[in-house]
Amino acid sequence: MFINLQPEPYAPWLAPYAYGIVILGICLFLFRFFENSYASLFNKPLFRHYLVYKKLSTSQKRILENEFGFYKKLSPKHKREFEHRVAHFLAAKNFVGREGLEITDKVQVLIASIACMLSFGRKNYTYTLIDYILVYPKEFYSQVNNTYHKGEFNPRQKALVLSWKDFEEGFKIVDDNLNVGIHEFMHAMQLETKHSTDADSIRFKKQFHNILKQIAKQEVKDQLDKTKYFRAYAFTNQYEFMAVLAEYFFESPKDFKEIFPKLYDHTKKLLNFNFIGY
Repeated sequence: MFINLQPEPYAPWLAPYAYGIVILGICLFLFRFFENSYASLFNKPLFRHYLVYKKLSTSQKRILENEFGFYKKLSPKHKREFEHRVAHFLAAKNFVGREGLEITDKVQVLIASIACMLSFGRKNYTYTLIDYILVYPKEFYSQVNNTYHKGEFNPRQKALVLSWKDFEEGFKIVDDNLNVGIHEFMHAMQLETKHSTDADSIRFKKQFHNILKQIAKQEVKDQLDKTKYFRAYAFTNQYEFMAVLAEYFFESPKDFKEIFPKLYDHTKKLLNFNFIGY
């Protein structure tokens, strides 16, 4: 019996689908190009809002309302966005208590809130280099450099590690420019940005470069020496400087803006932070 192995005849009904896929691909490319160009030109994402919002439980929302001052100052629209981000963060990360510490709703919501506050101006806010949040009762021994830490970011393990005692102190005392949560999440944001090409990362790298150029100027160096405004640890390296800068930005914005207006402006643009008077 003869078997015909010739290919099936061309199906003209497939052509519109093929053209549609090609056109869709071109449109997506052009949109991505426009989005990145807009972010580079205006130092902010084209959009950062949502069509669908995750919701917190009643008890989780009560923690925000009673204990997180930043949230209480937001507009109703921004509150809804913030709740969505916190809920998304909680669903995406694994919280692990160490040395007997119990992971309660309060522990999770407050840590997530600090993370989401820092990234609130970004479209990309999920901290993709973090899968685990490890929480110790107090300072913990780190094998990274064989010393005790209040917090650390370990990219190899995709883990952010915190001392709850020190996190809570940094959270409750809002004007001493010491906040271990902000500090460590900024390290995670920095490393993620370094290896990414999204609109947020482009803006971050541009403003980070502007900050480094600013502090290299002699008049700024003189002002830094004269005022001693930033604590000494900030000058360990450029990454620690940026993490400390973020702490000062959130905890003493008025002083920061008055003493170092250009550094403040670059930090604000780096975070795209245009909320509640910052």
